[in-house]
Amino acid sequence: MFEILDKIEEFFRELLLGSIQANLESMFLDLNDKVGSVATDVGQTPMGWNSDVFQFIKSINDTVIIPIAGLIITAILCIELINMVMQKNNMQDTDTFEFFKYIIKMWIAVWLVSHSFEFSMAVFDVAQNMVNKAAGVINTSAVVSGDEIVAMVDSIKGKALGELITILFELSLIKVAMQAISILVMVIVYGRMFEIYVYASVSAIPFATMGNKEWGQIGTNYIKGLFALGLQGLFIMVCLGIYAVLVKTIEITDMHKSTMMILCYAVLLGLMMLKSGTLAKSVLNAH
Repeated sequence: MFEILDKIEEFFRELLLGSIQANLESMFLDLNDKVGSVATDVGQTPMGWNSDVFQFIKSINDTVIIPIAGLIITAILCIELINMVMQKNNMQDTDTFEFFKYIIKMWIAVWLVSHSFEFSMAVFDVAQNMVNKAAGVINTSAVVSGDEIVAMVDSIKGKALGELITILFELSLIKVAMQAISILVMVIVYGRMFEIYVYASVSAIPFATMGNKEWGQIGTNYIKGLFALGLQGLFIMVCLGIYAVLVKTIEITDMHKSTMMILCYAVLLGLMMLKSGTLAKSVLNAH
């Protein structure tokens, strides 16, 4: 009779331990895969990430935004010409060099507007080059090996069935939380790319304002925003690197402590990635 009960207990114990090990493997695999794919996505240029979206945004800029920017730059150049004439006492103090400077300024302003999209993409090419170089230094592999997972399972083999059920329930909740964090991480990365596309689609308008001293702040702040989006990619890579180092320093000794520490680090990763855009803008004083 007691042997039958022992067999039943052993059966449920093996079932629970197998479920616990499966939860641990899937939990770590899901987040580790997301961390690896994030490192790949962040290192891509806007054209490389999705060429179809890139062409769509470029066509929007060429067909819709540039004509509007043309009207803006025409108005600004007219204002500049009027101010120059008024400053020269209604042409009585004529200086030929001033008109020469005005023509050069007009040519530069028109050239900037017509090449604004290419300039925006060049900013991200430089930023992505910086991110890719950082990826070579930062090890984004936060993989918990199979041997470590087996060690975690071995450490709880002697526990009672009730405690094993509690551990399985706890791991199930942590697994759901880790999956939510991995989704959040991907949303942040994809959201950054969406922001880059939207930001670049209207590049001609802020560039059209740079020929005027008063309105030029719009263009200056826009360029700061471009560089902030590029710098955000570097900050995301740094966050991934810190997370990987922290996970690797965890000593897999106690099931509760180890899994909770990994969950805490994953939560911190999500929070810091949420703040990466704000940090980049604060560094460059972009509004």
